[in-house]
Amino acid sequence: MLFVRYENWKSFLRYYPVTSLILLINVAVFIFLSFNGGSTNLQTLADYGAVTNHPAYSEWWRVITAIFLHNGFSHLLSNSFGLIVFAPPLERLIGSWRYVVLYMASGIIGNVISWELYQQSVTGVVAVGASGAIYGIYGAFLYIALFQRQIMDEASRKTMYTILGLGLIFTFVVPGIGIWAHVGGLIAGFFIYGLMLRLTGLRGRWRRLAEAYAKALSEKENQNKME
Repeated sequence: MLFVRYENWKSFLRYYPVTSLILLINVAVFIFLSFNGGSTNLQTLADYGAVTNHPAYSEWWRVITAIFLHNGFSHLLSNSFGLIVFAPPLERLIGSWRYVVLYMASGIIGNVISWELYQQSVTGVVAVGASGAIYGIYGAFLYIALFQRQIMDEASRKTMYTILGLGLIFTFVVPGIGIWAHVGGLIAGFFIYGLMLRLTGLRGRWRRLAEAYAKALSEKENQNKME
């Protein structure tokens, strides 16, 4: 099962450094906002980097900073679940630098799409964009589930489809959720992963990992025979 975590926290930090760093940043920013106006206060979110269509907050860098903002503890908790459960195998599969690119690009694209659409709305929309990056991870796994079935076992595919399906249902049903950040991040992650597969030597990485795993397994079998 690809999405079952067996590591302790020490191993988690060692095996998944980028995911661990993202988690740390998210929690640190959430705590900071909690003591400086509150993480659910729209004015506070706007002051500290949320995407908004208010004319006074039109800075381009907000599509980046919004990736690390959460509107309330439940939002942080749900995204942290995605990072702890779904992100680690992707970081391990594609490597840290590709993972950083996919995560950040998915979040930025989701925020850019949202921002452009918000400009057509009544002034006063304030949105955070952490979930767009999480949905980028889901988009990458959706590509794997559809086109690289040998990488993902059946139980993991069913789990992926279930979580993604429920997430999209909540996205469109529950009020106040950034629909286009989610959808934009999902689509971005899907296509970015596909491009990485073709342009960044990802298949070569998997071949080396498979060879290293086979070698380690062979050495372990030989050691067992000697014992």
